[in-house]
Amino acid sequence: MASQPTARDRLLDAAEDLAATQGVNITSVDAILDRARVSPATLYAHFGNKEGLITEALRRRLARWDTTWQECIDDADSREEKLLAVFTALSRHRRALTPSRWCVFLGVAAETPHPGRDLQDTLAADTRLLLGRLEDLAGPVVGAEQAPLLARRIVLVYTGVLGMILRGADVDAATAEGRSIAALALHAVGAAAPAVRR
Repeated sequence: MASQPTARDRLLDAAEDLAATQGVNITSVDAILDRARVSPATLYAHFGNKEGLITEALRRRLARWDTTWQECIDDADSREEKLLAVFTALSRHRRALTPSRWCVFLGVAAETPHPGRDLQDTLAADTRLLLGRLEDLAGPVVGAEQAPLLARRIVLVYTGVLGMILRGADVDAATAEGRSIAALALHAVGAAAPAVRR
């Protein structure tokens, strides 16, 4: 028989689900406690406060995103496909977790103009992962000199896809369109770059 989620896990699940669907500011501590079926003392004992709970929920979500994205990279057959796998991963990630209105990290950043250090570091970790991995994947395709430019352009397209999801676009259609635009950016940067050994 499967073990029941701990109080800590229930708090993380509740915080993530509510933040993803309603936003952080509108989600009260009482709503999280009610969803998780725990007392205030349990929340404060595990996380200190609401921001501590949100921070830990984001860290867990980032770890899951990291895993899903890496799986999609591993499944891709070519260097170009590995670079564009971020869009496949986005679609798969959203099917695996509570569907958010767009990006939970961007949502929390928008709603929290003055985050504490831990939350700020966690939000920055999402950006570092996105830019860093795309730059690493872009290097073998367009060369190390052009890789940062291509990574930034793909992040811009990726962020646009998230914005379209917020506007109500179908996730699979938006990610497919984003992939196509990112492929154009790849070819444009690649055409201007020195030949890269295959």
